[in-house]
Amino acid sequence: MTDKTKIYTQVTNDISISVIPAYEAADSNPAIGKFIYSYQVTIENLGHDTVKLLTRHWHIVDSIQIKREISGEGVIGQQPELHPGEMFQYMSWCPLNSPIGKMFGTYTFINLDKKSTFTVEIPEFVLVSDFKLN
Repeated sequence: MTDKTKIYTQVTNDISISVIPAYEAADSNPAIGKFIYSYQVTIENLGHDTVKLLTRHWHIVDSIQIKREISGEGVIGQQPELHPGEMFQYMSWCPLNSPIGKMFGTYTFINLDKKSTFTVEIPEFVLVSDFKLN
């Protein structure tokens, strides 16, 4: 991690979600409005029951007010089960049409012990290209 690295964390229903975004300069082309960002997500079960991630729902907004929503099963093709104290980490990416944007959303989990579903907030995080930080 560099000095510019920011970690966004939120706990909902005993599930901690932490996100570390990064601008991918090598994959971006600002001259044509192509800005690529990666983000690392850590999901940690702070509760006493085993849970399984079922779905994701993302809101993606760039600074020119283009808004998108993405929903689907699991994350990166997986629906991880987390026993108490366990964590799951993954990397993903997002293209934007501007050098600044943000993402936020929710995950839906099922508590495998109580057979009930619940929603977990993904903290809002900012996507900023390196040249905008100077």
